[in-house]
Amino acid sequence: MSARLFEDVALRDVPLTRPTGRLVGVTGMLLRASGCALPTGARCRVQQAGGTWLEAEVVGFGADATFLMPFKRPVGLVAGADVQPVNRRKRPRIGPQWLGRMINGLGEPIDGAGPLGGVHLLAAHPPTVDPLRKRPVREVLDVGVRAINGPLTLGRGQRVGLMAGSGVGKSVLLGMISRGTDADVVVVGLIGERGREVGEFVDEALGAAGRAKSVLIVAPADESPLMRVRATELAHVVAAHYRDHGQHVLLLVDSLTRYAMARREIALALGEPPATKGYPPSVFGGLPELVESAGNGTGAGSMSAIYTVLAEGDDQNDPVVDTARAILDGHIVLARTLAERGHFPAIDVARSVSRCASQICERAHLQRVRTLRAHMERYEAIRELIPLGGYVAGADPLTDQAVKLAPAIDAFLKQEIDECTRFDETAQRLRALLA
Repeated sequence: MSARLFEDVALRDVPLTRPTGRLVGVTGMLLRASGCALPTGARCRVQQAGGTWLEAEVVGFGADATFLMPFKRPVGLVAGADVQPVNRRKRPRIGPQWLGRMINGLGEPIDGAGPLGGVHLLAAHPPTVDPLRKRPVREVLDVGVRAINGPLTLGRGQRVGLMAGSGVGKSVLLGMISRGTDADVVVVGLIGERGREVGEFVDEALGAAGRAKSVLIVAPADESPLMRVRATELAHVVAAHYRDHGQHVLLLVDSLTRYAMARREIALALGEPPATKGYPPSVFGGLPELVESAGNGTGAGSMSAIYTVLAEGDDQNDPVVDTARAILDGHIVLARTLAERGHFPAIDVARSVSRCASQICERAHLQRVRTLRAHMERYEAIRELIPLGGYVAGADPLTDQAVKLAPAIDAFLKQEIDECTRFDETAQRLRALLA
């Protein structure tokens, strides 16, 4: 009897009809279909020449058409092609087996190491946490980089922007952080980067030790804008999963700007009017929604996040840079002038800030950081005058002290790529420097 009941239930689940629409237009990456009323966010498939199917997502609709955005580059689309809904989307399962793996924005492995394993169903969207129930930032996040551990101390659950122009060492610094951090799991989202840089980051910046505890979600620049958006959101979903299972997670997203650009492409294709520097208003509404899914949850785990933000032309007033400064818990600025002098990592301490440092550091450490900043500011004010003979020792004792300490401060803030300095050691070296 139970077998017959099972058969009846199975038969009832079989759809008697499959609603099918027709492809009526293609404009760039935006597809228009008629005859299929699907909700936004629904998945569907579009028939291509040769009988293959292209997976797409509903991103909008008009009076007589449904707007679709494909996940991959369309090939061989024809007018009148079938558009069918995907009724049951298989959600991937996640577990410790994902560590060391590389996947795309759909949760599919792309490293050739076989299928992904896991026992827990992965959430469909980045989670939201009640702000009143979020655990506050109270512990130091050790990233192994002296210029951050010392004057820009980060906390577990903090979200920080890494602001820089092109070619000043963002990816190298992310690799140093991923290898040197004391986080249990590192989730890396490589969004909109050149395909060549993906392999270089994995092999050189991340290394074998860093990759062993990392999950990489990759969507290079040649992927569709929707895939880049979904890959960024998937990185947050994966990081939140490990956080909610009690682990300390560090999320690295390179870059937040490429995510904003992908959302801009989608919004403009849908006809949304551009606003600031070509970005539609919905982009600036979506950035806070994304980063608010990071941070601590209600359990014992933590989720820290570092987002690289590309400052085009080194413009720190770029709209995405300015928005990121407003919605994140601090920013680290990489200066081209320091990189040109061979100072790496090229962190401009004077223009950077960690808004959670006062919550996690001792008062004595904070006082030493203020003293360090004061010495650096005084030295920078007269640095260009020294070769010209414009500085005379003895006129100002504080300036004399700043000039005397400048070489030691410079050596303290510099660091080799394969060097790792723990937070306690960094604090001791800062104490000895200013003794």
